[in-house]
Amino acid sequence: MSDFRTPRKSALTLTTFMAFAVCILALGAIAPAIGAEKATGTLTGNYLAGRHAQAQRDLSAAADFLDAALKQAPDAPGLLRRAFIVMTVDGRLDEAAVLAQELVKTKPQDVIAQLVLAVSDLKKGRFKAAEKRLAKTSGTGLGGLVAPVLRAWALVGEKKYDDALKIIAPAKKDSPSKVLHALHRGLISELRGDNENAEKHYLEVNKDQNGLSLRVVQLLGAFYERTGQAEKARGIYGRYLVEQPGSQLLDVALGRLKSGAKPRLEIFSVNDGAAEAFFGIASALRQQSAGEMAMALSRLALYLKPNFPVMQILLADILEADDRLDPALKMYSSIDGKSAFSWSARLRMGAVLNKLKRTDDAVKHLKAMAQDRPKDPKPLINLGDILRGHKRFGDAVDAYDDAFKRIPKPETRHWTLLYARGIALERSKQWTRAEADFLEALTFKPNQPYVLNYLGYSWIEKGSNIKRAQEMIRKAAELRPNDGYIIDSLGWGLFKLGKFEKAVQHLERAVELRPQDSILNDHLGDAYWRVGRHREARFQWQRSLSLEPDKDLISKIQQKLKTGLANDTETAKKKPNDG
Repeated sequence: MSDFRTPRKSALTLTTFMAFAVCILALGAIAPAIGAEKATGTLTGNYLAGRHAQAQRDLSAAADFLDAALKQAPDAPGLLRRAFIVMTVDGRLDEAAVLAQELVKTKPQDVIAQLVLAVSDLKKGRFKAAEKRLAKTSGTGLGGLVAPVLRAWALVGEKKYDDALKIIAPAKKDSPSKVLHALHRGLISELRGDNENAEKHYLEVNKDQNGLSLRVVQLLGAFYERTGQAEKARGIYGRYLVEQPGSQLLDVALGRLKSGAKPRLEIFSVNDGAAEAFFGIASALRQQSAGEMAMALSRLALYLKPNFPVMQILLADILEADDRLDPALKMYSSIDGKSAFSWSARLRMGAVLNKLKRTDDAVKHLKAMAQDRPKDPKPLINLGDILRGHKRFGDAVDAYDDAFKRIPKPETRHWTLLYARGIALERSKQWTRAEADFLEALTFKPNQPYVLNYLGYSWIEKGSNIKRAQEMIRKAAELRPNDGYIIDSLGWGLFKLGKFEKAVQHLERAVELRPQDSILNDHLGDAYWRVGRHREARFQWQRSLSLEPDKDLISKIQQKLKTGLANDTETAKKKPNDG
């Protein structure tokens, strides 16, 4: 950036600059950020570009631009913390720690800044300094939740195990830290060699949760394996698989049990224990949709423990949900191939490649996975879903068929696969097979609203089993009263029966719920025409055309716009078969 010119001095205050910058940004008046080397070199230019890059979810560029702006205005109110947060969330913790040192001078109660500095101390083995800092970072909120656990691990680093356990003593029954404290008492007890109390604390965690937590199952199961209690390990793994049938996340552990190999103590250092604390809290925040905070804590965990598969997959999931697809793909691909999470990560990579519009790469990736595990149906199911999403229905059917060949006997959990293949079969004009799949799905899930709706709507379109179809769709509508597609099916069935006034009521409601769907707008247009509201009918048909309908629907709508609906259309003439 040596060619950047120094900004001219101005009578405008920095605060005014910032307000002006926000206005410009709101108007969308700047081009997408493409890298810090493209910055203008001015304070406002760098700030604007940083804000825009942040809005575009390009955190790396945002951090570069905001850092450049901060160097030009080191005393700017708010800019220091914004740059610090972006650095943290982007995982640039060494740089974030430098900014945190400045930030706490004026804002000593900034919890994230204090946590970053404490983590920096832990990483460098400065346990006493970290403990002292964390002792002052408590109170309520995030600090009160995470600081005591990190402080306990800092004390472990000083070999003060009793003091560490006192800090995370059993919390009150309704305390949000109760489970977290119990887990870390177990980890610290095991690290200390106190297996009796370690088991007791691990079991406390399970007792206070609804269902088995995967992470606790992994930790407790591994503890049982290490202490020669293979049957207890097998028992807890089995309980989890009953609750989560088909899960492959325990494959590595089950393989260990079969071979007789014993796992090492997974939490074997202060840094690992602190990282585990961040994982637990980040997981909870993720479930509460606090994505940015969860991302920041995830970065702190991975700074302490870079090879931490369960944390890597959680962070990748957060990034993917936030539409930060390239970083998500990179994070998924960084997971150790020997990890229990590797296979799940590879499956997610296929989905992310597809979202990045790299569909051919996604297809190739999933086919390779299918070859790697010839008995596993999941890569083929995911492949079928991607192909179906791209309207390659025949290819999707082939993928689903191959998946079913790997399933000895369909179970209740396979209703979704039957439903997905049924859709692909129906769209590829293989109705007999499609109908059979929908009916089989209903044997597993008799009240599944989407299957009821799809089969009912299909029967109505074909003029068969109308009475049963209407009953199915009514049941689906009761279960999902705000689903536009189901309400459309309800109205369209009435339309097919010639009950046009009643049909209009439901079809209007369907379009209110799903205004951007071309088929629903087309259906409403047909109903309006039948009740004599021809101008409104043409408006709905024209709107349907503007919503990019399928090619086979375009010509039909264009003809209706020219001539309307004939009085003796097939709909009016054909007597439905009630079946």
